[in-house]
Amino acid sequence: MIKNGDTTSRKVPVRETATNARSVQQTASTSPVRESSQGKDIKASSKKAEMKSVHGGTIAVIDTETNWRDEVMSIGIVLADEKSFELKDKRYYIFEPEVMIGGYFSSVVHMRGLPEIACSRREAMEGVKEYLHSNNVTRILAYNAKFDLGHLPELAGFEWFDIMRLAAYKQYNSAIPDSLPCCKSGRLKTGYGVEPIMRLLTGESGYCEVHNAVIDAVDELKIARLLGHGMEVYECARL
Repeated sequence: MIKNGDTTSRKVPVRETATNARSVQQTASTSPVRESSQGKDIKASSKKAEMKSVHGGTIAVIDTETNWRDEVMSIGIVLADEKSFELKDKRYYIFEPEVMIGGYFSSVVHMRGLPEIACSRREAMEGVKEYLHSNNVTRILAYNAKFDLGHLPELAGFEWFDIMRLAAYKQYNSAIPDSLPCCKSGRLKTGYGVEPIMRLLTGESGYCEVHNAVIDAVDELKIARLLGHGMEVYECARL
């Protein structure tokens, strides 16, 4: 049976030769089917809707602090709108017993007025993943994200993007003056950590990085917002 958009069927006569039958079959299979522009538009709209559904409209920025043994002792997570990069929520976990070992920034792990959840690493990471999933987060940003991802293998299933890969490059950071030396690639030769980049973007020469995981995560979100790029630009910063 050959169908050409007709709902009625037509039997091939018995006397039709095998050659003719093959000819008809080949013609039917090789005839191009042109997709209407309306069909393409519907597909494009469906794809955009699917992407929006997958990403959920919320991103996360994560920062970690480590102890003397290079183990994570605290993690800060902030949630933000994927378009405006405005803060929506935040959460702060302290890992026990890792925090008891101490580290270079142990003095700012506990801060007055800052809500914290102290528990084991396993419990904390289960909580982090549940927090992200419940807010439909699939994409995580971090400053020098390779470091954080390397210390958080539990979050390897998420999409990671490095804020520093935009902040350190003149073509993405308009606050970098001509007076600062850059490589041929456009990257600053020195001084592209959180502290100097925040000073460039805000004009606040006295800014100092706190080195508390959740406070730093809020600051790193601010850097991403001040850079003024949408998530589509961060594709070049994907890990």
